[in-house]
Amino acid sequence: MQTERHDLTADVQALRDRLRHVYWIGGASAAGKSTITRRVAAEHGLQTYATDDVMPDHAKRSTAEDCPLLHKFMAMTMDERWVNRSPQEMLETFHWFRGEGFNLIIEDLLALPNETGVVADGFRLLPHLVKPLLVDRNHAVWLIPTPEFRKAVVDSRGGPAWGFIAKTGDPERALRNLLERDAMFTERLKEEAQRLEMNIIQVDSTVTEDEVAGRVAELFGL
Repeated sequence: MQTERHDLTADVQALRDRLRHVYWIGGASAAGKSTITRRVAAEHGLQTYATDDVMPDHAKRSTAEDCPLLHKFMAMTMDERWVNRSPQEMLETFHWFRGEGFNLIIEDLLALPNETGVVADGFRLLPHLVKPLLVDRNHAVWLIPTPEFRKAVVDSRGGPAWGFIAKTGDPERALRNLLERDAMFTERLKEEAQRLEMNIIQVDSTVTEDEVAGRVAELFGL
């Protein structure tokens, strides 16, 4: 066991060194992660990597053995996913919240050119998964929206008429379930980041996009 543990530590150390050019922006849904990522990257000549955009690709590259919760989710109908289950069950069984497919994110990042920095963003960047990969803890931050801010963003996207929610048999209930699930995830994310002493920025209607982008860039040392 001692040899196995040593080899694992060596692998993490090597991975950390290969990802030293990556900046991480995690956080809850509707926190403005993608917007801030694009702003910071454009202003400082960095690449971007949006984990939300590659979810369909990661689903195709995954297996039921590697990602069992993901494949159970894929087999469900829209109502089974969003209407017929409790928000608590939705939280506990949602694959991306459990870290499934994180290895695929790492594979993608390692495949990108490393001559310039990369800003990676998305709710899939869980603190306990990202922290071991950091050379500098200030290269990662989690954006935590207030419930009011998150609700306003969802409403601006169309509320019950938004995307996949509108494809369910009961969009109003599906939206309530989603908002409650995401509220619990946001609190869990905040508690985990605080416990691991990672950086948090609370996002609400009192802070502007310029202010959040400025705070993130300053934190990253850009």
